[in-house]
Amino acid sequence: MKETVRSLELLAPARDREVAIAAIDCGVDAVYMGGPDHGARAAAANSVDDIREVCRYAHRYRARVYVTFNTLIYENELAQARETVRALFAAGVDALIVQDMALLRMDIPPIALHASTQCDARTVDKVRFLAALGMSCVVLPREMSVAEIRAVHEAVPDVRLEAFVHGALCVSYSGDCRASLVNGGRSANRGECAQICRLPYDLTDADGNVIMANRHFLSLRDMNRMARLGELADAGVSSFKIEGRLKDKDYVMNTVAAYSAALDALVAVEPERYRRASFGRTAPGFTPDVTRTFNRGYTDYFCSRRPGSVGGKSLHLASMLTPKWVGAEVGTVTRVNGRQVTARLTTQLSNGDGLGFFDKDGRFSGFRVNRVEGNVLHLATPVDLRPGTRLFRNADKAFADTLAAARPRRLICVDITLRAIPGGLALDLRDERGCAVTATTQCEPGIARKPQTAVRAATLSKLGDTIYTAGTITDLPGDGIFVPAGILAALRRDAVALLDHAAAATYAGERRRPEDADAQMWSETLTFHDNVANSQARRLYRDHGAREMAPAMECAMPAADAETHVMTCRYCLRREMGACLRDPQATRRLPATLVLRPRTPGMRPLSLRFDCAACLMTVHALPR
Repeated sequence: MKETVRSLELLAPARDREVAIAAIDCGVDAVYMGGPDHGARAAAANSVDDIREVCRYAHRYRARVYVTFNTLIYENELAQARETVRALFAAGVDALIVQDMALLRMDIPPIALHASTQCDARTVDKVRFLAALGMSCVVLPREMSVAEIRAVHEAVPDVRLEAFVHGALCVSYSGDCRASLVNGGRSANRGECAQICRLPYDLTDADGNVIMANRHFLSLRDMNRMARLGELADAGVSSFKIEGRLKDKDYVMNTVAAYSAALDALVAVEPERYRRASFGRTAPGFTPDVTRTFNRGYTDYFCSRRPGSVGGKSLHLASMLTPKWVGAEVGTVTRVNGRQVTARLTTQLSNGDGLGFFDKDGRFSGFRVNRVEGNVLHLATPVDLRPGTRLFRNADKAFADTLAAARPRRLICVDITLRAIPGGLALDLRDERGCAVTATTQCEPGIARKPQTAVRAATLSKLGDTIYTAGTITDLPGDGIFVPAGILAALRRDAVALLDHAAAATYAGERRRPEDADAQMWSETLTFHDNVANSQARRLYRDHGAREMAPAMECAMPAADAETHVMTCRYCLRREMGACLRDPQATRRLPATLVLRPRTPGMRPLSLRFDCAACLMTVHALPR
């Protein structure tokens, strides 16, 4: 039996309405953005009115709008959460990305639900359960390999799978990190992650002896799976997610344009298997390059293999020297004279570029270049640079100017047919979305003195500032008929207005799938790792077989003097440092007990534990 053509969705982040519209113009099939509350990026909230406008804009292209509702909901917030969901549904939101299963026991509209990566669906049993609850999409953990994704798709083929393909990486499985919570009370599961993983630490043994000082041992590089899109699609991924709801418009435009072109290329190679999930051809107005906007260096993470040290050599998942954007190396300092720096450059620089360097203590610092004259850089303020210092560009002024000047346009192709009817003319429009309309006008065409087909085609194809571009133009009256240009232009405007109305009237968003009353839990016992924070979530889990349920840590904080499990990581520091205990060729040896001692005052030390059989590292906060 021939496989049905599967829609592939490029899903982009949007911190606000402006970024959302820019992402849509640059070619995404869906955007995800925070609502007024309960989004896992508290700093990226949006009003319902702004979200309504984004929905109207997106739906013209049959692009979707998802709202992140993926934090834990406390008992006293259930009523407000219900009202927010109702407002979002009325605004036209296509789905909510959720973590807290309380929503399934609330009186809310039939809005579609997607299981957030915060649900930590790392096993087939967990994905199967979420699908049975009525989730139409499950966002998989970033840590899953292509082979593991394929196994999930084969076991649960009826649920759409979403996978991250680009952006920042969490060192812990999402939803299973409480490092911020025990260090200041800011819960990642409540949208308040303090990014404890990006801080510097000293690595010590059990006695406090320093093995390596002042490194960002838990700070991972950024993900880049552009070269793996075909493998991921073949394994069953239908939605390709870009991380970054706090990122600016330039970053989103650049990344979206790059991945949209890559997905288009994949669809062009295998049109019998795949199609894009929305419509419209985009001209971004610039050449995208994901190396020229923020990144910490790239990795495909656990995409195709289990990373490990090969002969003791690390495969570098982390960016230990700095959590900042270092950028591309552009040259070496040869002379310093106050605010005038001479360098041996390998790349042409621009006035206004931002450069960075590692100082003598290993800290990464940056500065702005006011003016470039050949190989001489004129700085705004003096910088402690020395001859031999390597320079990196992490703010590319020329590229930023290109992005600022770009005016992306996304146009839907429409076929146009002009035909004669009794007493007048009819104009038929049919577009790639499947919408078809007819506008008519009463007129008495005259006899043409010269050929008219090309003249009328020029008038009919003037679609101006609309979202349409002319495809085929069929002129049935022929060259012998004359129609005044004003009548044709008015007929064209009427037809376009009808097409807009038809598109809005026929848009069909997804609705929530029914819950299977017989769905069985992946476990009868839930621990604090399962993030149960309210009575409605407990009710749902009891309905499906749970017998014991510990509360989420946010609802029952352990004592400050108690050792607390705060992270579960597939990333392993031993492996990263070339000391994997499972690698027989590893030449580096580390003590059995490893502790990360913070260089930030007030932070708790972190003890590292290694489950080599499961290839996991767990992180435990120790008493101060």
